[in-house]
Amino acid sequence: MTPADEARTAGQPGLRERKKRETRAALSQAAIRLCVLHGWADVTVDQIAAEADVSVRTFRNYFAGKAEAIAASHLERMLQVAEDLLARPAGEPLWDSLLHAVIGRFVPPETPASRNAPQNERWREGVRLMLGEPALAGEIVKANAAAQQALAEAVARRTGTDAERDVYPKLVAAVVAAGSATAVEHSLHADEPAPLGAVLAQVFEQLAAGLPVPDEER
Repeated sequence: MTPADEARTAGQPGLRERKKRETRAALSQAAIRLCVLHGWADVTVDQIAAEADVSVRTFRNYFAGKAEAIAASHLERMLQVAEDLLARPAGEPLWDSLLHAVIGRFVPPETPASRNAPQNERWREGVRLMLGEPALAGEIVKANAAAQQALAEAVARRTGTDAERDVYPKLVAAVVAAGSATAVEHSLHADEPAPLGAVLAQVFEQLAAGLPVPDEER
């Protein structure tokens, strides 16, 4: 096994951990789906457990409540971004690898249903309302901190830096998290439909260029 292969496989979860992650993800997606479709106040833990086809006790083994369950999807998605980053070709520029990893996890494959404009707008409105729920804010902050740590460790392995001693991987992780959040926010609140993939590509292009002032580009 080459050093590059070792870097890619380092920290990959075992079977037991993967199964736990799958259960966490299923519960989190169920919570998101129900809250978006029916509203935060009208969704209970019992309903989330039933939607995921598990017991309420199983839900409680993973999460204290629906806010933590919803925030878990953000953490899981960023863990997958970190894993995908390590799987990108070794010679690929870092910011290209990060863009591919982020788009691969943030932008779902297009389906006939996803091209349904009225349905998409209802979903977007539901997501906007859910993300504006005050009870969710604290859990998102905690999930984001854990996500940035995982991504910093992946960036460190990818760049030969140290996630504890060096500022570079921490800075890259923080910038990726902020840029991704900005893209999602813009896509959700834009007056005209703004596909998330296109917004992410624009964000990462600007980051890779060093965030030049727009007037200076003309």
